[in-house]
Amino acid sequence: MKKKNNVENIYFTITGTSYRYGKDFLEKDMKVYLEKDPDNEYDKEAIKVEMEGLGQIGWVANSTNTVLGESWSAGRIYDRIEETAEGTVLYVLDKGVLCRLDGVYA
Repeated sequence: MKKKNNVENIYFTITGTSYRYGKDFLEKDMKVYLEKDPDNEYDKEAIKVEMEGLGQIGWVANSTNTVLGESWSAGRIYDRIEETAEGTVLYVLDKGVLCRLDGVYA
């Protein structure tokens, strides 16, 4: 994996956007915010994805069926971030939204 300032580049996929606002409004370089969701009844390593002014727009993918390319699953990212982190949209694709993790690492 490539390094940037001695920190691994970590990519993640946003999934579940169809349950909120869809993904058609998302564009390259938009900022997204991650927040751990330990009370999620379906996944104890769930990470919500939010945008300023909208709130939750989806989740970090945590399944081999929803993780795109070199993305990390929510389970791999969960212990590497504090309670919140920041990311940047790289690509909006048919099967999900590929982002780069930019926030502070634990």
